[in-house]
Amino acid sequence: MYKGIIFDVDGVLVDSMPYHAKAWVDVFSGFGIKVTEEDIYEIEGSNHAGVIDIFFKKAGRTPEPGMYDLILERKREHFLRNNHAKAFVGMYQCLSYLKDRFRLAVASGADRTIVTSLMKKFYPGIFDAIVSGEDVSRGKPDPEPYNQAVAMLGLNKDECLVVENAPLGIRSAKNAGMFCVGIPTYLAGSKLQEADLLVKDHAELIAYLERLADVKP
Repeated sequence: MYKGIIFDVDGVLVDSMPYHAKAWVDVFSGFGIKVTEEDIYEIEGSNHAGVIDIFFKKAGRTPEPGMYDLILERKREHFLRNNHAKAFVGMYQCLSYLKDRFRLAVASGADRTIVTSLMKKFYPGIFDAIVSGEDVSRGKPDPEPYNQAVAMLGLNKDECLVVENAPLGIRSAKNAGMFCVGIPTYLAGSKLQEADLLVKDHAELIAYLERLADVKP
């Protein structure tokens, strides 16, 4: 019986990835590195250091140590300036219902400022624990983000369910030894086959989560 549910943020709780992707594309362009928005969707879930390493390596370059903080700051400023994200329809009501029955957490690859601002705006008072990309040394697909979320909830891995929408996030949950529900928000479901269960959209996700709540004693 599950006692906790851990959610990715972008693409699961909030329709925000287009603004993250645009920010990364524009910031990398300033460093002479060409990246597409689709490229960003493919590696969604990695923290900022992981994203920087991936695309500098593809460009045959190595980022200088000071570049990590500089790029993160520019990306954060771009996102916050241009962000028009919205919560997915029905998710706040669903989580409000779940909160009385489960311990809830988020585990995101985004930086702490962005994650906390989105949660305060769209899901105030909902979550018992928040893990951002800055709170871990190894981002998704490493299991550290989900391991940390489980520890913060005070539960065991087999007592927690993960909801993810990206390949690296699903792999992170599976590397942590957890059951993972996948939702194809920005990528085709064929790219999320590592998930234990694949729902087709948020309406189906909400129905599934509410069924879990209804059978919980």
